[in-house]
Amino acid sequence: MKALAAGLRAGLRAGLIGGLIGGQVASAAVPTAAGAQQVCDVAGGDHSAPAMRFEDNADGTVTDKDSTLMWMRCTAGQAWSTGTCVGEPLALSWAEAQAAAADENRSGRMFFNDWRLPTLRELATIAERRCSNPRLDLSTFPNSPARAYWSASSRPDGGSGSTAYVLDFGMAGVQLAPKEDLNLLRLVRNAR
Repeated sequence: MKALAAGLRAGLRAGLIGGLIGGQVASAAVPTAAGAQQVCDVAGGDHSAPAMRFEDNADGTVTDKDSTLMWMRCTAGQAWSTGTCVGEPLALSWAEAQAAAADENRSGRMFFNDWRLPTLRELATIAERRCSNPRLDLSTFPNSPARAYWSASSRPDGGSGSTAYVLDFGMAGVQLAPKEDLNLLRLVRNAR
């Protein structure tokens, strides 16, 4: 894992960040659990993030009709292709995640220049509590790993600002993580 992180950081320094969102750089691919299956409790009450709440923009994004947030359907490192997310997600430090958002905005690949890391509260709005492995509606966010995703919500630790909140779409839920940790990224923007 250290070798993967070192390879990614070297690539970032060399100006390869443009491929993070589009799936061009695969040196820090996140391993997926072989044979892992999502489980959803279909009898257990209301959906927390039902698919009908999201409008498919037919370009690899969805707009949440309740919050008016536009989300990338794929995790950074994956690419939208023929109705699904393909490729391996990339594990990034918090600074690398910020750089990936800035690069996406400069590139214009996804039509807007205001993509950003979501706040913890915004990230929680897409969690589907009735499902596990991952806690997401996979029809809205296909091939999403049950892993931790960075939020823009950082917490100052004694003034150092060295931690940020992540939301783990596996079993761990909300956690405070050192900004050097490697986690996943899903970008968001205000649609209105």
